[in-house]
Amino acid sequence: MTEVRPDEETVPLLGAEVRIADAAGLLAAAVDGPVELLVDGDFPAPVREVRCTVRADTAAGPPVHRFEAYLRVESTPAGLIALGLAGPVGVLLAERLAARGGDGPAAAVGRMAAEAGRRIWPRPVATLAAPPGDEAGRGVLRVAREAGLRPRVDQDNGTVRIHADVPSADVGPAHLTAMVGLLLQAVRELSGDSDEPTVLRGRTYVVGRRPVTAAAAGPRSATVTLDQVGGLPDVVAQFREVAVSFRHPAAMARWGARRPQGILMYGPPGTGKTMLARALANEVGADFVEIRTPEILDKYLGGSERNIKRIFREARRYRRPTVMLFDEFDSIISYAGAGGDAASQAVNAVAGIFKQEMNTLFEENPDVIVVATTNFPHRVDASLIRSGRFDLKIAIPAPDEAGRAEILTKMVRELIDKHERPGFRMFADDLDPAALAADTAGLTGADLREALRRVQLAKALREAAEGAPPAPIGQDDLREAVAGLRRG
Repeated sequence: MTEVRPDEETVPLLGAEVRIADAAGLLAAAVDGPVELLVDGDFPAPVREVRCTVRADTAAGPPVHRFEAYLRVESTPAGLIALGLAGPVGVLLAERLAARGGDGPAAAVGRMAAEAGRRIWPRPVATLAAPPGDEAGRGVLRVAREAGLRPRVDQDNGTVRIHADVPSADVGPAHLTAMVGLLLQAVRELSGDSDEPTVLRGRTYVVGRRPVTAAAAGPRSATVTLDQVGGLPDVVAQFREVAVSFRHPAAMARWGARRPQGILMYGPPGTGKTMLARALANEVGADFVEIRTPEILDKYLGGSERNIKRIFREARRYRRPTVMLFDEFDSIISYAGAGGDAASQAVNAVAGIFKQEMNTLFEENPDVIVVATTNFPHRVDASLIRSGRFDLKIAIPAPDEAGRAEILTKMVRELIDKHERPGFRMFADDLDPAALAADTAGLTGADLREALRRVQLAKALREAAEGAPPAPIGQDDLREAVAGLRRG
């Protein structure tokens, strides 16, 4: 039976409850780009903003996982003492400032605070000592030391930054937990809670991927990612390669390599082609521009040709990496070369201009990726999509049984991440995506999303009528929704 809930560990830290979901998955995802770790949580004054990220860095030698936390306070104090850092994190910061040397205000404050810290804490900071009585702070720093985390602390204009590098070959969940502990310790110190951990008592913090509103079968939000794509491992791998080529322009230039900038996706409706284009944009870190048929086709003579020229003229001016999506491509340039009536001639003219524009676009703006999707590839003239214009031509088939199981698992996990809270379970323990996949032959990802939507709506309406949440969504609920979907 496939487990739909990712591994989750609840850790008591400094009086707070920290829920860490899929720690190993978070660290693995950092290889592909920065991962925001804090999903949910409320911080005491004067802290008003907290961010914590992890990313893999290979630029300066052997790969390392770089943990970074930022804490912003309500005011913008000028120095360490005004920030109120009076515990282990404060001494780490003091040592950092003092080590910079010089005669500036920051260095002077650092030297004073470091001297004060030495009087309060006889042992060196390198031993990760904590002030007398603060056993909780001592424990956090001891855990960090034992995990191999060597944190550094900086401050600037009311922002405290904690950062630490761990060799990627050695990184594990313990490092993530230790980093969160250091972050919460800094919150305590900024809040004046330097003796007993009372300020965080009763608070809950969630560490995991930020919840998104997009489903793995079709985009509901611009935040959709390749991690949400189920059942298409080869396609995801190809798109990750495209993203890597954008993130490493120096390597591409050294070898004179040209990244694939034209991608055609074809397959039946509902298989996630548009979602994949959005996910590629997010993987690259690019803007996303969707070109719809009404923006091009015009009933007036010459209007369609002017529109396609305008669209490509604007594309040449983009100053950021951009994914341009021509959805339902066949409806724009279908049957090029066929027929001799006025309508066919207009279509031929649009197709001809599209070819000309594609021939020079990538040379004039290498930061543009053109993605076209179609449900009817036989309607697209081969000359339009030849290599050089569209280097990747990718079939997006309806998912097989294993693919449907993966899609369902990802969908359910996303809903759990977004909606489940202490005291509310959205899905029952008997949910088995593999068994459901066997009952959903022929359905696409969009169909599976629709089955889930129907069940969610039915449960919500029942709660509205009865005044209390009904039983969680179970296997039988989804089977009935699939049967209803087949009946139409």
